Amino acid sequence: MNKIIDCKGLNCPLPVVNTKKHFDSIESGDAVTIVDNEVAKNNVMKFAQKNGYETKYEEKDGLFYVTIVKGKVLEDCNLQFDAKENEKFTIAITNDKFGHGDDKLGIILMKSYLFALSESDIIPTDLIFINGGVKLTVEGTEVIENLQKLQEKGVKIQVCGTCLDFYKIKEKLLIGEVSNMYSIVETMNESDRVIKL
Repeated sequence: MNKIIDCKGLNCPLPVVNTKKHFDSIESGDAVTIVDNEVAKNNVMKFAQKNGYETKYEEKDGLFYVTIVKGKVLEDCNLQFDAKENEKFTIAITNDKFGHGDDKLGIILMKSYLFALSESDIIPTDLIFINGGVKLTVEGTEVIENLQKLQEKGVKIQVCGTCLDFYKIKEKLLIGEVSNMYSIVETMNESDRVIKL
């Protein structure tokens, strides 16, 4: 009987994260992830296909049952990130919210992004927090646990000292090293890839 991964009622990215955790824990085998919306179904299927797993789904009574089989690698699967294993990859976070628009939604999206990033197999070598992004590294933020997980995986976290001083929150810093613009510029210039949020 297939392992059931019940993700009904879970928001993005939890259905993918829970499915990934199961398949990371086994060499081969199968499971059925149950979700209650098409977006979650599509995301779980994309995860499976990207990793070369066999996948199919069935819709029944408003639920999607996504069957995934690990161990049967799809012949046309090409994992493009394997060749970039030693790449220096930096993410610069410039705000405590993700995107522009509603601030409440932006806070939810940033929390979700950092959680998904902490669960990802592909993580940055460096995280840089500047301007409003420094607010994510201090007391009172809901993302410290995810940042700690990334730091434990070897991600170097730099936090702009000038920005901490500007917002008068330097004494509340919980994670990362206080950095300066010269070090931040060096890190970004030495990176093979930089993403700015």
